[in-house]
Amino acid sequence: MRSFYPAAALLLLLLGGCRVSDSSGSAVAPADSTAAPETGVSVYGDGTLPTDAEVEATRYAGQRRGVAVDTAALGAAARNNPESLGQIDSVASWSRSVFVPLGGAVAGPSVVQVQTLLDRAGFTAGEIDGRWGDNTELAVVWFQKAASLPATGIVDAQTLRALSGRAGEPDSLITTVTLSADDVRGPFRALPSGVYEKAKLDRLGYESLSEALGERFHAAPALLRRLNPGATLDSLSAGTRLRVPNVAGAPAPRDAVARLVISGRDGYLHALAADGTVLFHAPVTLGAGYDPSPQGDFHITSITRNPWWHYQPNLLSGVPDGGKDASLPPGPNNAVGLVWMALSEPHYGIHGTTAPSTIGTATSSGCVRLTNWDALRLAGIVKDGTQVRFRDIAGRDAAPADSTARPNA
Repeated sequence: MRSFYPAAALLLLLLGGCRVSDSSGSAVAPADSTAAPETGVSVYGDGTLPTDAEVEATRYAGQRRGVAVDTAALGAAARNNPESLGQIDSVASWSRSVFVPLGGAVAGPSVVQVQTLLDRAGFTAGEIDGRWGDNTELAVVWFQKAASLPATGIVDAQTLRALSGRAGEPDSLITTVTLSADDVRGPFRALPSGVYEKAKLDRLGYESLSEALGERFHAAPALLRRLNPGATLDSLSAGTRLRVPNVAGAPAPRDAVARLVISGRDGYLHALAADGTVLFHAPVTLGAGYDPSPQGDFHITSITRNPWWHYQPNLLSGVPDGGKDASLPPGPNNAVGLVWMALSEPHYGIHGTTAPSTIGTATSSGCVRLTNWDALRLAGIVKDGTQVRFRDIAGRDAAPADSTARPNA
């Protein structure tokens, strides 16, 4: 039934795996400079991002990652849901009508709205795309734990009310914005595939307006096209009215962040208050295989927005030694995205990505990758010295059991 509730090269460059070398100097280096700028980051792991088919195969693999859910109830919720992805194209009024119970292998308008609520509430599912997946289910589970609700992974009426309250009771979960001249100006240009060609540029910016809009509204460009049937996203002009997820103006965390916990097994990052309250949850991609992320207790040593990327071929697997180092300029298509949070474990950090749809799917080369918007949000609530615990990292010795997170908010 439908229920209503009040507001409530792509190659190595694209991967966020990384090491950091000691560096100094201006944050703005000459385009052809090989000297390490303020943050020199070296990618040295996986050679390629997963294909769309590989991402799709693992988007909702039913991997609860150690979190127990009622799979029978999920299946029943999915079977009873009448919505489809195509219905997003024709929704005329987004008045917070959400079909409940919601969960399982479903897609459609209700999933868009729940993903938007989760984003606003600080329990993000990563990229908003209108399709249920492991990231969405994990966000629901942890929100339910934080709200002292049964952790089923299914959005029921009680969960929806609590989620709407945490999200700030927005009037609508899909809003209409009017694009300005600055919004559509760019420049937007296709980037070269080669490392050294990229190093000659002054910025690794967006390649298209649809990419920029997707990042701004935390949404897959394909979803924005569905929300705006007939619009050609890459050729919009100033004054165009666009329907987008209402992610702006989300409430700030109610308490200061005392520490971060990053789970390799469960694929998430948590920002915790001093009493263990989960203030922020986000899906992450971690190192695996021959180059796992670290395990144990560390801390943030520095936070750099618009970081440069220090390409060091001698550290890269699959790249012949002897090549020249290069400094690649900042921008959303920099290998570490829009922000770099260095850790006390040498060569590792927390950062953004060029490929938001792969978060929670592809492995990095040891670092912690989030969407650019989640990384920026995290950078705004942590500081130098914030404690970071990695636990349940495959390929690493066991770390002390984490007992800091508590179930209630």
